[in-house]
Order: sequence, then C-alpha cells, then structure tokens
Amino acid sequence: MHLLREIEKFMRETGMPWTKFGRLSVRDPRFVEDLRNGREPGKKISQKAEHFMSKWRSDHAG
Repeated sequence: MHLLREIEKFMRETGMPWTKFGRLSVRDPRFVEDLRNGREPGKKISQKAEHFMSKWRSDHAG
C-alpha cells in the first residue's frame, strides 16, 4: 500500500510515533496500526494524511 509506505517513511524522517501521526493527521490514534493490519482508507482520509505530511514538511523545512 503506497500510503502506508509514505507514512512509514515520514515517521522515520520525523521520529514521530505512529499514535501521534494518526491523532494529528486524521484524528484517529489507531490509524497507522489499522493500516498495518490491512485497513483501506477512503479517498478523503488518504488526502488528509497526505496533506498533513506535506504541510508538516513545509512548516518544518530547514
């Protein structure tokens, strides 16, 4: 799953715990664990997670 790979990469880059990522990005602290267990998020949730990562990177850039 492409989204999960991107999230895992983001968490490695930022050192962010998976529960914090889920809580901040889609208001679900179990989001990443659910993805790891096969959850298929809808388009809206996927877009929220992608937007969160993009905004975080731009806000915390060098």
